[in-house]
Amino acid sequence: MRGWQTKTLDELCHFYNGLWKGAKGPFVNVGVIRNTNFTKEGLLDDSDIAYLDVEVRKFEKRRLQFGDIILEKSGGGPKQPVGRVVLFDKKEGEFSFSNFTSAIRVLDPRELDFRFLHKLLYWTYLSGVTAGMQSHSTGIRNLDGNAYKAIKIAFPLLPEQRRLVAILDEAFAAIATAKANAEKNLQNARALFESHLQSVFTQRGPGWVEKRLGDFCSFENGDRGTNYPSRSARTTAGIPFINAGHLTDDGIDLETMDYIPRERFDLLSNGKIRKGDILFCLRGSLGKFASVGDLSEGAIASSLVIVRPDKTVLNDFLVAYFRSPLCASMISRFKNGAAQPNLSAQSLRNFIAPVPPLAIQESVVKQLTAIREETQRLESIYRQKLAALEALKKSLLHQAFAGAL
Repeated sequence: MRGWQTKTLDELCHFYNGLWKGAKGPFVNVGVIRNTNFTKEGLLDDSDIAYLDVEVRKFEKRRLQFGDIILEKSGGGPKQPVGRVVLFDKKEGEFSFSNFTSAIRVLDPRELDFRFLHKLLYWTYLSGVTAGMQSHSTGIRNLDGNAYKAIKIAFPLLPEQRRLVAILDEAFAAIATAKANAEKNLQNARALFESHLQSVFTQRGPGWVEKRLGDFCSFENGDRGTNYPSRSARTTAGIPFINAGHLTDDGIDLETMDYIPRERFDLLSNGKIRKGDILFCLRGSLGKFASVGDLSEGAIASSLVIVRPDKTVLNDFLVAYFRSPLCASMISRFKNGAAQPNLSAQSLRNFIAPVPPLAIQESVVKQLTAIREETQRLESIYRQKLAALEALKKSLLHQAFAGAL
């Protein structure tokens, strides 16, 4: 690109390692930026900055300055590689940064604007460059610091840098507003369905009777004996072996399903599903549920229970009850434990549910289905809009650093 020059990050910046634990004192109380303060937009979230006593000697070497860029060098996760960056733009207070991060400081502000560098490094992360610089240690992702410092940065003269930053700032502000509106509309769409669902079970008419689930449902736990399929017994094909992770709003997720051989399935004495059953999670993902739909064969994990309504209650009506705030209040009332709340099948039997005659159930299910379908249609529209806005942001960054903006 004409008028642009290229240098490595190591030639343009100084890198500072973050604070490690352990100190002798004297101490100073400072705000310590951690990778939990990084937003996905590359901004600093200062709503929960931890203020810690830091040894003065260590702090002096790691005091953040306005315009520093903080790099995430450890942490991340399966869907979030390390390498995120945020711009430190606070002009007041004393701040440092954790040992999971590094600070990047421009050596010559007359050559490189820190705002331009921040956006360029943000684009470097979004475009996947840092994903190839990962190593794993005890489940934690680590960034190869030498490889990162060797990244080549192309940049124009300072006035052009500032022009590009101004264009991107204005565009990002408009995109952020549009995203906030889309996210609000997405929440409103969900609230519409939840509001109607709540009214179904609170504004009851003639013929509604309060019953315990045990009055019209049977319950069946998974086989917890010696024949329970261990992880080593799971296969890539066979009979579905369903756990809480396979339960979704739309039914059972077969794409991520575990399976067991027919011989192991035949050994199980209980916990075998039938078409139309509802599976309810008693611990772990407490309260999660799904209808098995047309799936007619399968076994459940020990954290689940099969809920089988009799002929007086429609499967879809019971599903609506499990989605309702009334069921959520029952879970809060009957759950046990603090560290890992759980329910027993007996407690589930005692849940109170308002039940109308079958004709009214059919009408309720029909109305809820129509509203839910409309809600899902709106959610799809807003999710597509959010995806398009994110794509626009990436496109603008690409154009800016390709000299095409």
